[in-house]
Amino acid sequence: MPDTATPDSTGLPEAAAYKPTERTVPSRSRERASYDRETVHSILDAAYLCHLGFVRDGAPVVLPTLFGRVGERLYVHGSTGSRPLRATGAADPGLAVCLTVTHVDGLVLARSAFHHSMNYRSVVVHGIARTVTDPEERRVALDAIVDQVVTGRSKDSRPADAKELAATAVIRLDLDEVSAKIRTGGPNDAPEDLSLPYWAGVVPLTRGHAAPVPSDDLDPAVQVPDYLTVL
Repeated sequence: MPDTATPDSTGLPEAAAYKPTERTVPSRSRERASYDRETVHSILDAAYLCHLGFVRDGAPVVLPTLFGRVGERLYVHGSTGSRPLRATGAADPGLAVCLTVTHVDGLVLARSAFHHSMNYRSVVVHGIARTVTDPEERRVALDAIVDQVVTGRSKDSRPADAKELAATAVIRLDLDEVSAKIRTGGPNDAPEDLSLPYWAGVVPLTRGHAAPVPSDDLDPAVQVPDYLTVL
């Protein structure tokens, strides 16, 4: 998804990095943390799903859901009957949330069980989710959520009609308090374990797509669109 971020209210371009906060500085492996804006965006844009965390009735709740990014904002949608979306609209100024995205890039197998790990890229966003009511912003948000899954799909499908829009709630989370965390490389075995007779290394994981399978009721004259052939 293209980065549509605009200059801030001062008229100056966005800073190259997000400002670390108490909540975005990890307590362990701080060297793996990144606040680089481009890095954060790239991790978000490569994901299909996020996990949205919030507190409901005094207990934590984490929901997997689709999302989309437009510049410095993330959007999540759902039914108007959804509890977190209802809570966002009812709260003032909004609902405190934590949104996360994670990619697993490899299984790191060490000689010792203690040092087994994973290579990964992740983003954590803290902030206040707010209900989107402006019709144009809702349209942009819903298009972004569709295009997050398959780029270009929003222009190649019927947009939501009035009834569907009335049943759909959209919330916005600004990218203000953000951090990425990345692990790469091989296992970190202790020196005294290097001579042990156990295999050690990385099993890379890759994301792939099989050939598109048409719907049983699809008109044979409708061809597979170009944007699906390049996935």
